[in-house]
Amino acid sequence: MLQEFKKFAMRGSVVDLAIGVIIGAAFGKIIDSMVNDIMMPIIGRIFGGLDFSNYFIGLTPAASQAATYDAAKKAGATLGYGQFLTVTVNFVIIAWILFLVIRGMNRVFAQEQAAPPPPAPPTKEQELLTEIRDLLKARA
Repeated sequence: MLQEFKKFAMRGSVVDLAIGVIIGAAFGKIIDSMVNDIMMPIIGRIFGGLDFSNYFIGLTPAASQAATYDAAKKAGATLGYGQFLTVTVNFVIIAWILFLVIRGMNRVFAQEQAAPPPPAPPTKEQELLTEIRDLLKARA
């Protein structure tokens, strides 16, 4: 059973999937940082210097009185629409980048398929027939 598991785990597709998950996690952190540290402050500045991470609606009196989203969550039920907006922007950016990557890959594959394959080298039979043809031409 251990050998069978080892054979399964070392297949190319399983290793490729593991690499994809690891790269995807790292890519997700980059996008999170881009959204949270670069884009959302710019968007917040455009809308009056507001921090989207602290946009919330407290559903209890104590949560409504809190100054920050973290404090409101500790105080009671809270709708954090600022966090939702940040995650939504994050998703749109990731979806757009993946669209561009897949679009580029499709163009590369289309170019490869459109190119004609190189001619096959002549077979022994074709070489022999060519030699016979050339000898007959030389005789005549």
